[in-house]
Amino acid sequence: MTETGTPLAPARTARPAHRDVNVLRWLAAYTSSMVGDNVYYLALSWAAVQYGTPTQAGLVMTVSAVPRALLMLGGGVVADRFGPRRVVIAADSVRCAAGLAVAALLHLTSPGLWPLALLALVFGTVDAVFLPAVGALPARLTSHDQLARVQGMRGLAIRFASVVGAPLGGLAVALGGAAAAFALAGALIAVSVPLLMALRVRQIPALPEASAPETARPGAARDLRDGIGYVRRHRVLAPLMLAIALGDLGFVGPLNVGLTLLADERGWGAAGMGWVLAGFGSGAGAASLLLAVRGRVPAVGKVAGGSLVAGAIAVAGIAHAPGVPAAVGIALLVGLLAGLSGALCGALVQTVSDPAYLGRVTAVTSLVSLGLTPLSMPVSAAAIGAWGTGPVFAVSAGVCGLGGVVALVVPSLRRAELPR
Repeated sequence: MTETGTPLAPARTARPAHRDVNVLRWLAAYTSSMVGDNVYYLALSWAAVQYGTPTQAGLVMTVSAVPRALLMLGGGVVADRFGPRRVVIAADSVRCAAGLAVAALLHLTSPGLWPLALLALVFGTVDAVFLPAVGALPARLTSHDQLARVQGMRGLAIRFASVVGAPLGGLAVALGGAAAAFALAGALIAVSVPLLMALRVRQIPALPEASAPETARPGAARDLRDGIGYVRRHRVLAPLMLAIALGDLGFVGPLNVGLTLLADERGWGAAGMGWVLAGFGSGAGAASLLLAVRGRVPAVGKVAGGSLVAGAIAVAGIAHAPGVPAAVGIALLVGLLAGLSGALCGALVQTVSDPAYLGRVTAVTSLVSLGLTPLSMPVSAAAIGAWGTGPVFAVSAGVCGLGGVVALVVPSLRRAELPR
């Protein structure tokens, strides 16, 4: 099944993505949806603490992770079969309706934790199809040579949402409680739906089996196997997935639970940790801005691998920072290098993948980042408790640096280039 829509101009266009009204419409929709996401998570955590014990609140916050991880690969099949635009519209519609329904319920009564757990379950399930579809959509909106720039624009949207979403959610909670915050999240996600419906999407060549009668087409399980096989056999995607997995495993632990424990150990306090996180976010935002403005970085395989190795060294250095100012400076460097390598890897995924497989390819990438890497957080916490921050940050840096080494030693990935 292929997605219908107004055909775009063919393969290349003279209009850069940042001046393309169609791309900017998508960017506005994506940004609004992501800000709504950030407001939703703040509202969920606040409401869970209000209605339950800390343990129960923690369980509610983790409910969404299970269906997201289990269903992510299947979500990639759905995105490729039905078209990413259609899937994103349906996903945002469901997320909007669920958020508004819980907002109304909390406003009218005090139902306890069960609607919050159900909401988290719905969001996690929908995320399993939303994330692959979001990754597959840009290839239907613009020319191949503009996909790297779109990846940078998407990174800027994510950074903007993380900076704006939490204060907006906090203000909504202060003014009207969790119900108001859920209503605001639902309204922000709702803004994306008409914008997405107005998008003009490019028809892509169908896979051979897509033109066969419905009864003769292979099932979803076959589609899933084909997608995984496509990644495994691809000369660039296979080593790239390994590099992404190692890089994320090395970064996630130290820059989440590890940084909290380091700030406590050094007496930096919450304010100091906040400054360090701000440094990281600023660096990552600068990397996304660079890609959005330039649109193309030469020798992308080498630059991504080198950035990952240099960023790994900087990660190890945070544990030895003499004070908050030095830690902020190092975090800024980590964010710049990690953000650059992440943006370039994402751009490579976009540009080297066959658009017909892009939903499934994005699902594999998302599963690596959102399904596997969170496992490093409890491991990092336990290891820091046993051996301290310095050794654990060093080991994490080694794992991260290994991802860069993969990018630099595998010829097909080292020689990879973004389209001109």
